Amino acid sequence: MAGLPPSRPELLDPPLIRALRKTGAYGAGVYLLAPGERVLRLAVTSGLPRRFIGDWLRVPVDAGEPLGDAVENRRLVWLGVGEMERRYAGADDAAPYPLAAAFVPILRGDTCWGAMALIWPGNHPDELARDERDILDDTTTRLADLLAGAEREGRPVRVSEEPHVLVRPRARTPGHEEAQAAAGFAERLPEGCWALDLDGRLTYVSGSAAKLVGADVTELLGARPWDALPWLSDPVFEDRYRAALFSRQPGSFTALKPPERWLRFQLYPDAFGISVRITPASAAPGARAVSEARAAPTRAGSLYHMMQLATVLTEAVSVRDVVDLVASQIMPALDAQGLLMFVAEGGRLRALGHRGYRPEAVAHFDGASLTPATTPSARVIADGAPAFYPSPEAVEAHFPGLAELSGKSAWAMLPLIATGRTVGCCVISYERPHEFSAEERGIMSSLAGLIAQALERARLHDTRHHLARRLQAGLLPRVLPRVPGLDVAARYLPASHGMEIGGDFYDLIRLDEDGSGTVSVAAAIGDVQGHNVTAAALMGQVRTAVHATAGEPPGEVLARANRLLTDLDPGLFTSCLYVQLDLSARRLSLSTAGHPPPLVRYPDGRVVALEVPPGPLLGIEPDAAYPATETGLPEGAVLLLYTDGLIERPGIDLGDAIAELATQLGGAPSGRPMDELADGLLRHARQTESRSDDIALLLISPVS
Repeated sequence: MAGLPPSRPELLDPPLIRALRKTGAYGAGVYLLAPGERVLRLAVTSGLPRRFIGDWLRVPVDAGEPLGDAVENRRLVWLGVGEMERRYAGADDAAPYPLAAAFVPILRGDTCWGAMALIWPGNHPDELARDERDILDDTTTRLADLLAGAEREGRPVRVSEEPHVLVRPRARTPGHEEAQAAAGFAERLPEGCWALDLDGRLTYVSGSAAKLVGADVTELLGARPWDALPWLSDPVFEDRYRAALFSRQPGSFTALKPPERWLRFQLYPDAFGISVRITPASAAPGARAVSEARAAPTRAGSLYHMMQLATVLTEAVSVRDVVDLVASQIMPALDAQGLLMFVAEGGRLRALGHRGYRPEAVAHFDGASLTPATTPSARVIADGAPAFYPSPEAVEAHFPGLAELSGKSAWAMLPLIATGRTVGCCVISYERPHEFSAEERGIMSSLAGLIAQALERARLHDTRHHLARRLQAGLLPRVLPRVPGLDVAARYLPASHGMEIGGDFYDLIRLDEDGSGTVSVAAAIGDVQGHNVTAAALMGQVRTAVHATAGEPPGEVLARANRLLTDLDPGLFTSCLYVQLDLSARRLSLSTAGHPPPLVRYPDGRVVALEVPPGPLLGIEPDAAYPATETGLPEGAVLLLYTDGLIERPGIDLGDAIAELATQLGGAPSGRPMDELADGLLRHARQTESRSDDIALLLISPVS
């Protein structure tokens, strides 16, 4: 079946249509996990216009949003009316409007394909009904079956750059004569009426409505009212449309048609659009006129996006986070179609990310010299001032060929200035000519300042992160030695916050054969206090000390390491467990310096926490003694050494935590390879929302 084309997302339509019909939800989306990434991509959408889902096209699993929460924890996330804004502040553009939503993982066995989202009107009860839950479960099961079937056939569902838009079938479609009669009915009414599609564009305008608003029907059809009528350009009026669209609840507003005619607009939404009734009205008390001369106002949607961007940029950690957030927030806010972000590095432009550009166009600018400034971005970086090109002709006069190469027709070139220096350039572009008002220019310049600050923080984080990873990799064993008769696996998982570097370590040392032909190995695991470069450096010294004396009795190995640390006086304490295994006799000899007890799973399934005589932490008492104990380790048994990050949980007793780990170890299938067992033990730790400690573990099992 190799070479078959991938399945299209339309494959998933039937279960979604059924779910929308049975639950009364008006909006839906199916998100699939991108291969090799922890990112959810929108495959199918219904109920919301394309311009309002721009920041929902690509959702990182760990972005702190309900979709990622549903996938990460493999559970339904229900948000009643008002809970979106309270529980996931800044998560989406719909939060200011009353709605209810459910996010459900699409599961089949151990496989999670992604998640389904359903949105209900603002009058939905606070709780999700039992029959609604059943429908959600049944729908995600059907979706998982379709996805698994497509995978088996060698035609997995692939997500395109643009999601498939599911158009719900209408209950009935009127014939030509009935449609004509409906139009005649509307024309005979004294009040005006028009119809908007979900994108806000006028699809029907009665003659009475055209007269009331003072425009021709042909001028209005296909346009958005606030674009076609300057006196409706106040953000409040578009906000009423958005409120009706997201909440699916009727709304109204009163507007002044200059010079002195007040009109009342009543909005009645459904799954296919919004019907608007227009009637003359009296001036509302305290009402103000909206100047007809206003040009290119700040849209309500743009304001929400700006506030959201300012919030989420403070939480961006990496450069990739910044690029993704800027792309998903600015483009919908400013109704833009293209984005390029550059930094100045080594006298050249370096592209950090893009959206809406062909690869060859990005490649042309990436690496361009800053001196001389032959590109608009280089010019902006050199000057430190924004540049706006409203048309291809405007940019051609300065940079011939740019319009054809980029495929765009208007550009805002924004310098990214942080701590008094220009660090890069953000390019926002449009497919059609676009006049940039003074208000738009001011907003874009303010945004550029926010982006620059977030970008500088993120670049510093990425540099530290890269350094930390390299340092940690250099201090831990690159590979464990191969020892005949031994199956081993090791894992290191950094804390979920901070520099991702700490003092946890593990080691496996093959010892020389003695004269009798006995093969022995030594294993060590430890935890240096702290999560910084100092802790990591001390960890390297402890590991070196253990290596240097490995083969001596376990108590002597820890005693020498302890004397080294007390001489160095680093001000940090270290726990350590040292184990020596005689493979021929299947005997263990162990000593501990304040480390959690190791666990052994015996071939009969019993799991025991080994009682090792306690010794003090390393680096406290220079003459401390570390008693040893011995026990057997039969073939097929599994020895687990671990650091406390694997078991510690807020509010959980240490003994209970060790018992819980023993239960996990005992519940794993026998005969499982050590690598799979290690991954399984880490999976539970990864589900913890916030881990303040690193995790290291080492699994050892004698085999024939």
